[in-house]
Amino acid sequence: MQISDLPYPDPGVPDARSGPRFLLWLGRGQLGGQLKSLCWGMLHFGGVAGLPYAVGLGVDAVVDRDGNRLLLVGALLVLVGIAIALGDTMLHRTAVTNWITAAARVQQLLARKTAELGSALTRRVAAGEVVAVSTGDVEKIGWFVEAVSRFLAAVFSVVLVCVGLLFYAPELGVVVAVGVPVVALASLPLLPRATKRADVQREKAGKATELASDTVAGLRVLRGIGGEELFLGRYREASQEVRKASVHSARMWALISALQVLLPGALMITVVWYGATLALDGQIAVGELVAAFSAVATLLYPLRHFEEIAMAYSFSRPSAKRAARVLSLTRTGGTRRPDAADAVEPPAPGGDLYDPLTGLLAPAGRFTAVVCGDPDLAGRLAERLGGHAPDEDEDKDEDKEAGAEAAPSVLLGGVALDELALDAARRLVLVQDKDPVLLSGTLSELFDVPASGAVDPEAALDAAQCADVLDAVLQSAPEGVEDAMDARITERGRSLSGGQRQRLALARSLVTDPEVLVLDEPTSAVDSHTEARIADGVARLREGRTTVVLASSPLLLDRADRVVLVDGGTVAAVGTHHELLQREPRYRAVVTRETDEEQRLSGLGLTELEEALTEIEESA
Repeated sequence: MQISDLPYPDPGVPDARSGPRFLLWLGRGQLGGQLKSLCWGMLHFGGVAGLPYAVGLGVDAVVDRDGNRLLLVGALLVLVGIAIALGDTMLHRTAVTNWITAAARVQQLLARKTAELGSALTRRVAAGEVVAVSTGDVEKIGWFVEAVSRFLAAVFSVVLVCVGLLFYAPELGVVVAVGVPVVALASLPLLPRATKRADVQREKAGKATELASDTVAGLRVLRGIGGEELFLGRYREASQEVRKASVHSARMWALISALQVLLPGALMITVVWYGATLALDGQIAVGELVAAFSAVATLLYPLRHFEEIAMAYSFSRPSAKRAARVLSLTRTGGTRRPDAADAVEPPAPGGDLYDPLTGLLAPAGRFTAVVCGDPDLAGRLAERLGGHAPDEDEDKDEDKEAGAEAAPSVLLGGVALDELALDAARRLVLVQDKDPVLLSGTLSELFDVPASGAVDPEAALDAAQCADVLDAVLQSAPEGVEDAMDARITERGRSLSGGQRQRLALARSLVTDPEVLVLDEPTSAVDSHTEARIADGVARLREGRTTVVLASSPLLLDRADRVVLVDGGTVAAVGTHHELLQREPRYRAVVTRETDEEQRLSGLGLTELEEALTEIEESA
């Protein structure tokens, strides 16, 4: 794999059952790159390991005054130097390639999962955690994946040095062979504590990131209520907690690093002292002593990779766990979304939309309004109608209490949405959330979305009553911009009011012209006069197409062909707006905001009403 080949045509299906399994899956996915890095690492570290023996042979040649052997040793040193330089260069190249490749694969997987889940992602995982996974965690995961091959090459060089000394200078080789494993494994008892401290530091850092993300997202509201200083103080406290946790974690890693310097130093002193004694007694040659000293000195370099792999794993394990948690989420709350190869065929046009869980039926080609007393229930119902499952946590709680199976999928024309390929499901059913997002760019780019082509942007903008929005955007545009469609809007449409953003998002949804359009409170931020015109425009533009609007506004409900009341999670009544107002108290309470006392009075006769009013006056 070369960096120029990125991104992957298909990043694959990850093993997201746990963090370690995910890391193992990443490593298996680039075995070729790992083997290249390992081979170049063995060449590099093999040259480093062979350097002490070449030096020892050179010292022996000088002591023996053997010029020919000294020339051979010089040639050997040149070869060793070339091996070290070439191996180091290519090791760095392949290691960086492995790092970037792994990071790019994880980013592609996260991007694909984000596109699959849509707005449901931030309802299941905090936005700050998603940001942390897609930035810092990706780098830590890539670090561990590329560090594995360098660690294995370092292990090879350490074994090579120890085995070589056993043959070259057996008396000193035994000391080194016994001491090196002690040095390499001495820090293992400290790793669990260091990992725990690092986990605490990352947890606090993630909370601080979430707090900062939420503060930035709600900055306009905070300024309006004067809450900037309050949230700034909270972020200062969170930042100080991160600093303290970081210092606490760094102390343990500093201790491990100190051991990686102290213990090899102690081993070196032992080898020099013992080797000098043997050399004075004539049991070993001077060259053997120099070779042993040089070998122990060069071991400091590969032994650092033992510490690095421990740090890389301790940092990447929670990162991989968080990434696996995000990647394991599904739109349906059950098994993964089917691929195009195993998905069922899309239904024929003109099918009804039916939700078996609530009993909601949206007949094909008709304008259906849905009234829910609970706004959260309305949001979850909109997700279901788009093929999303309810939040996983709620499913788990319900399953624990009732032992129920996963909720059945919504059916379109008798075909389950979660059995369709993702692109087919989204082409058929489009859901607009109550808080839609506008990306930065020109209005032309905003409306450059997959669409049937039957609805042009001008008609959609007219139906969504966006004339004043176009004027406002054009007035704030730079000089030289004469067409409002060429004017730019800022990120998330922050330069627009809530009602203006809502109407632009509605126009964008109308342009796509899906077979089924689901709108969740599409006019909650506009005035009543504009809302009435929008209701007429949507009904006119979507005539003959299936449209479901979740709302409680009488202006929208009055334009609907049929109105469905959902109470307690199931359909409670069906009819027109006026029919339900007359015969359904629960519907009337939601739409007209009547109190319980008002509902009781509205059901009384004239005489009973007078008696009730007299009773209220006396009690007052």
